[in-house]
Amino acid sequence: MSHAQGSPHAAPRAATETPPPYDPYARPDPYGPEPYGLYEPYETHAPPYEAYDPYESIDVHEPFGQPQLPRQAVAPVLLDDAASRDEPGTGTTTDVPPEAGGRAAARRAAAGERRKRTGTRERTEPLRRLLPQALVVAFLAGGTSAFIASDKSVQLSIDGKARTLHTFADDVEELLADEGMTVGEHDIIAPGPHHDLASGDRVIIRYGRPVALTLDGERRQVWTTARTVDGALRQLGVRAEGAYLSASRSARIGRHGLDLDVRTERSVTFMADGRERTIRTNAATIREAIDQAGISLRGQDTTSVDPDSFPREGQTISVMRITGSREVREEPIDYTTERREDPTLYKGTEVVVQRGEKGVERVTYELRTVNGVQQKPKRISSETVKQPRTQIVKVGTKARPTSVQGTDGLNWAGLAHCEAGGRPNAVDPSGTYGGLYQFDVRTWHSLGGSGRPQDASAEEQTFRAKKLYISRGASPWPVCGRKLHG
Repeated sequence: MSHAQGSPHAAPRAATETPPPYDPYARPDPYGPEPYGLYEPYETHAPPYEAYDPYESIDVHEPFGQPQLPRQAVAPVLLDDAASRDEPGTGTTTDVPPEAGGRAAARRAAAGERRKRTGTRERTEPLRRLLPQALVVAFLAGGTSAFIASDKSVQLSIDGKARTLHTFADDVEELLADEGMTVGEHDIIAPGPHHDLASGDRVIIRYGRPVALTLDGERRQVWTTARTVDGALRQLGVRAEGAYLSASRSARIGRHGLDLDVRTERSVTFMADGRERTIRTNAATIREAIDQAGISLRGQDTTSVDPDSFPREGQTISVMRITGSREVREEPIDYTTERREDPTLYKGTEVVVQRGEKGVERVTYELRTVNGVQQKPKRISSETVKQPRTQIVKVGTKARPTSVQGTDGLNWAGLAHCEAGGRPNAVDPSGTYGGLYQFDVRTWHSLGGSGRPQDASAEEQTFRAKKLYISRGASPWPVCGRKLHG
């Protein structure tokens, strides 16, 4: 309690008088009206004033608003020091009634009388005492101003939910750190992390949300900051008019994300039964789109593309009407030939010891008609009715004699050139004679040959010719026989 408030002689304040608001930055007027009635310098029986403490009752930790200075700290700045105490012997200060102009006027008059009597020394002495106290108050006022200036009122909007907070952060990054918030690579923050903050700024954060999007049959992972399916579709640029959505447009997308299947509306043309039909559909398969077009598939009917495939924009699909039946056929099975070497036969000689026989196979075919056109039969099953019989052939490995006594010195090359031009496979125009020496088949077989003479080797043909010469001379070659001795 101040001295003025506790004095029984203090003049009562008028009921309608309201003290002016305290302004810590106002310029002090040592001769102005008394602030808040803190002091009563004319009560001589009052106790001495309390010691001045410039830091008393200031809460330096108050984060918001303007700190209030203690009322005791104001008096030394607002009042002349000489007017704050009674000095006996002056005979001027205690006799002025408060009603004659107020306590403040009385103090000013008393101070003026003292300055006239004491001269320059007494006038400067209160100023020297006043100066340190004024500096302390000015320091406090400046520190309070800086404290208030660093406090900012900022609006923080997170996914559309805004709140206002006070912060001492210098930029957005520091603000987020103070709030314990982290921003990922798919999140949006505006303004940027290094934007300097000022009071009244607005910081907007939109968290990214993963969406497993299947768009027209193609699956991909995307990110969006939208909070609803409708917002995500607009953000991703997906045309959703007439589209099928696996979730409603108003469905919310949480931070964990969402699986979303979107099938946009497409134009598909069907060719069926000689007619063309075009529809708009968001069907998942061609089979589903066919049903929407009012076309039915019966029996073996199908489409030109897989009925379970995804219909594409502008695609033309043919419906194939299929009728079919089955047919069973018996078909021959070719036999194989086994060749066995025989050292008792001359080289080039082959003898069939077991004739081959074909087998029989029963085959089932599927016959199909597509849109009235017969298709190639399709083999679907088979079974063997009769096994084929293997043909066995003996092949001679014995070396043939190359000389016949009494014939080795003759000009067989000249005879062969005259008869067949030196060609072992030569055949006359009638087809009766063949080989180097133009044997007929009967003569060839009588000489031990097999098959046709033109199919035998040149060495065998010469050997058979020599045997023929031993038995008949040159008469088998009436024209060219003279070449043997020429």
